[in-house]
Amino acid sequence: MNVPALQEAEPGRRPGPLVRRLRLSDFRSYPALDFSIPARLVALAGPNGAGKTNILEALSLLGPGRGLRRAPLASMARKGGSGAFAIHAELEGRLGTAALGTALQPGEPGRICRINREPVSSAGRFLDHLGFLWLTPDQDGLFRGAAGDRRRFLDRLVLAIDPDHASRASTYENALRHRNRLLEDERADAAWLDAIEREIAEIGTALAAARRETVIRLDAMGREEAAAIAPFPHAVLRLEGAVEERLAGEKAGAVEDWFRAALRDNRWRDRQAGRTLIGPQASDLVVSHGPKAEEANLCSTGEQKALLIGLVLAQARLIAQIRGEPPVLLLDEIAAHLDESRRAALFGMLEGLGAQAFMTGTDRALFEALPPGGLCCSVNDGKVLSLV
Repeated sequence: MNVPALQEAEPGRRPGPLVRRLRLSDFRSYPALDFSIPARLVALAGPNGAGKTNILEALSLLGPGRGLRRAPLASMARKGGSGAFAIHAELEGRLGTAALGTALQPGEPGRICRINREPVSSAGRFLDHLGFLWLTPDQDGLFRGAAGDRRRFLDRLVLAIDPDHASRASTYENALRHRNRLLEDERADAAWLDAIEREIAEIGTALAAARRETVIRLDAMGREEAAAIAPFPHAVLRLEGAVEERLAGEKAGAVEDWFRAALRDNRWRDRQAGRTLIGPQASDLVVSHGPKAEEANLCSTGEQKALLIGLVLAQARLIAQIRGEPPVLLLDEIAAHLDESRRAALFGMLEGLGAQAFMTGTDRALFEALPPGGLCCSVNDGKVLSLV
């Protein structure tokens, strides 16, 4: 397949934010790194263990959460260092130029976040400047893995659209833990349970509604943009769960009332189970291969990989539609299982989307089809060198 090089974003689409410089200090395998980035499509080539994914992880921390590896913060500090690390990026975006920074100091409970060198309350503030989507080899088993993995995958998308989603999810999880502790004590005050269940029902219904709305929009985007993401198949999506199913036919207030009553009526069962069994914490994202009309977990490994890429591309297009610009894409080992034509198609789509994309691979040859202006770098021994 011959894919023409696209020199600018598709008509009517604003190009996404650009990370122009990334500096690391004592992060993972890097004592220090100063990486200038003069391109939208950036390929990082090098052997396993060279530090390619560490760069992607550092970028992913310029957003809320624990990054693409979901690792403890202390584990990100360089071995043999002081226990601290720092990440600093200079970028261009819809709000102009900005400097984003995050750091861990020994003894601090969380990481420090700064925008233009001024402290901010949380990494959620970074979403004003840029958002991220990522795809890693750990997600290759997404469709056959646990439902919790698919919920986290979906929540990353919701967060890129709705910056309040992270705090909503965190508050909900804390409320569930509180209820579970109360249920452990058979003498717990019923009024306390009533109060926490009221909070769970309110926040849980909002959480489920945000996920459901996003799934509906993403499913529609996949169907409408099926030709645009070919040769990657589009995904057909649905969200399974008791709260989500009720939201399909009832107003949120009525669903809250039902949810609160269900929690009250199921206290004995939840006490025996040691956890709350009803709610969005038990929902599942069901994905099907659109062209084959077959559930993704029944598809071959290669079909699942192509479907996953198609789903991420549809996500990026949906975010671009909603936010007016695409997210930054972090694609770890993205090209290893694609043939030459699909690699070329992927690179062309990314450029047409107007997104900045960081891709990794073990072999420079995997990125020979990068369009003009793409940057291929060699990563090894804590250094990043541009390849001509």
